[in-house]
Amino acid sequence: MAHQLNVFLADRPGRLERLTAVLAERGINIRAITIAGSEGYGVAKLLVDRPEEAQEALHREGFSVHLKDVLAVVMDDRPGGLHAVCAALGKKGVNIEDAYGFVVKDRELAVLVMEVEREPEAEGILREAGFSIMGDQELYGL
Repeated sequence: MAHQLNVFLADRPGRLERLTAVLAERGINIRAITIAGSEGYGVAKLLVDRPEEAQEALHREGFSVHLKDVLAVVMDDRPGGLHAVCAALGKKGVNIEDAYGFVVKDRELAVLVMEVEREPEAEGILREAGFSIMGDQELYGL
């Protein structure tokens, strides 16, 4: 099972800099990040190579941080690749709560990282539909 860090941040200068400094000081590598802000606060979602260690380090530094289970689905890097994932889940009534994707050109693959409801069921649905789910070490090692 892969995990991402959800870190709640005050929307002010220097807060993201401090978060990245904590990780850099401990040699924790950020593999992917997305940031969303809204009226005074934000949420940074990070894939890192050592999520449990990162969670502990950020918590000790006063950050509000939560480790969240995610599915990392390997999909076709072509038109309709994302649609196939969404259709497989949608047909079974599984909601995608949050997602972001990226392409790994040298490995010729696309990865969709998702927070979903009924996560074990969603994983089974996707595997049954022929999709591969990346394990944590494979994902963190990209």
